[in-house]
Amino acid sequence: MGENVTIKELITELNLKNYTPEIDTESIIIKHPEINRPALQLAGFFDHFDSERVQVLGNVENAYIETIDEETKKKTYDKLLSYKVPCVLYARGIKPDEDMLSYCLHYGVPCLGTERSTTYLTAELIRWLNVKLAPVISIHGVLVDVYGEGVLITGDSGIGKSEAALELVKRGHRLVSDDVVEIRKVSQQTLVGTAPDITKHFIELRGIGIIDVKALFGVLSVKDTQSIDLVIQLEDWVKNKDYDRLGLEDNYIEYLGNKVVCHVLPVRPGRNLAIIVETAAVNHRQNMMGYNAAQELYNRVQANIAGKN
Repeated sequence: MGENVTIKELITELNLKNYTPEIDTESIIIKHPEINRPALQLAGFFDHFDSERVQVLGNVENAYIETIDEETKKKTYDKLLSYKVPCVLYARGIKPDEDMLSYCLHYGVPCLGTERSTTYLTAELIRWLNVKLAPVISIHGVLVDVYGEGVLITGDSGIGKSEAALELVKRGHRLVSDDVVEIRKVSQQTLVGTAPDITKHFIELRGIGIIDVKALFGVLSVKDTQSIDLVIQLEDWVKNKDYDRLGLEDNYIEYLGNKVVCHVLPVRPGRNLAIIVETAAVNHRQNMMGYNAAQELYNRVQANIAGKN
């Protein structure tokens, strides 16, 4: 699974106001990317209560709170916060009342606020938490942004992945990660790759050592995150092996249950890997736009045969 997310990180990321600074926000962990708007809970219905989620209160919840009497309100706050929810987050600049703050301090639940609208806040919160808490694996490879396509280059150690990445950077593309790529599944269709903090923006070149791509080529040569759209597997050229020469059918590789188009690229002296990777990325984008060169050639051949008959 993905990394833990603390309330302190949440406050920093969304620039939230902390109404309960006495509470240690670094020790409270968010475990679920979904949020809950506790309208039913404020009305006294706690069956199936998602107490492990961030609790977001907007105009609707606040308007209801203002209609109930003081004693009922206190009982509701007491029961809601006794579940030890990760935090209570007020949207639209709504400020918590003294009773809410009192019960939050009693149960050690951070009370936060923001000026954002409830809809925008929940969307942004879910998006960020989905990325941070997404299932994650680490693989050996290189991830490069080539014309906006995320190309993951894999293969045995020493086969030329880093050299290909360096050539791509020199041709104006952007490095995301060398050697180790952390892959997160942010949706059923999307995989996102990042570099571990310790190796970010570095490339290892055998015979030279470690180079800092950002320092050598500038900030435009690197990128922190990139969706993975295409995988290229480098392997040593085998003379009698039958390699795909047309590309009529896509092959796939699976990471975290998501399939990604994969090409096996044989490596031998004289082949310019960077240009081939670049062309593969452009061709993949063209395929996604509905044009397949291999299929077009096949159609021409079939039409030519039919014309002669």
